[in-house]
Amino acid sequence: MNNTPLLHHLVLLLLLPCTLVYTITTVTSSSANQAYPTLTEDCSVSGEDIPVPIRREVYDYGRIFDISHRYTPDMPSYGVKDGLGEFLSLGMSIKNGSDANVSVMKFSVHSGTHVDAPGHVFDHYYDAGFDVDALDLEFLNGPTLVVDVPRNKNITAEVMEALNIPKGVRRVLFRTLNTDRKLMWKKEFDTSAVGFMEDGAKWLVDNTDIKLIGLDYLNVAASVDVLPVHYAFLQGREMVLVEGLKLDGVPAGIYSVHCLPLRLIGSDGSPARCILIK
Repeated sequence: MNNTPLLHHLVLLLLLPCTLVYTITTVTSSSANQAYPTLTEDCSVSGEDIPVPIRREVYDYGRIFDISHRYTPDMPSYGVKDGLGEFLSLGMSIKNGSDANVSVMKFSVHSGTHVDAPGHVFDHYYDAGFDVDALDLEFLNGPTLVVDVPRNKNITAEVMEALNIPKGVRRVLFRTLNTDRKLMWKKEFDTSAVGFMEDGAKWLVDNTDIKLIGLDYLNVAASVDVLPVHYAFLQGREMVLVEGLKLDGVPAGIYSVHCLPLRLIGSDGSPARCILIK
């Protein structure tokens, strides 16, 4: 029996760059068996080197998409030029003699990928306790549609009608020019970001069954219509808004969305970890 072809393939595999070999190994073993899969700087598998964590956007062989943004000091923050800033510090540190590292956070609940509650723009709802803890998780989890908005257009009534979103669809994530322009990776808040106009928001409320709206910047509204759009969406307490989504690399289509805000009693918003599952 001639084993030359088999040997030839084995030699080719051994000559592959270290990174490619490790990628194959990670997919088949490390990712499946470790909550925190790691890399080592020189591809050593001896365990003697300090491991480097893998930071991913897609999981489970392309089935799960993380559509929430990482929090960094340079990410945009509403209305400011200098980004979010240093929001994370060590309140307790092993290096300083503590038994454990304990981080402390301080930033607006409307930073990064986040959810709005009715109390965000209605003071009587805020006083009544319509906070993020009161949101119905059924709205934030279930079948969803990812759609592409025509580029260079805000979401008007005309645009909404042209999207032809079927009746019965209850969750829609709108990908706009904001994704193409990578606005969530720019430090300075951008007032030219695409979003809903008041007539588009009212058309959606009056003509669709949508109860969850997601958009790819810090505001679901265009800057000229910020409050009117939020009023239209949140006045009836029948809508959940998710802002600051990361939709690059996600094909348009049908998914299952899972988006979980923190249980912050009394808060008008909350950071959220959102994923899509094919």
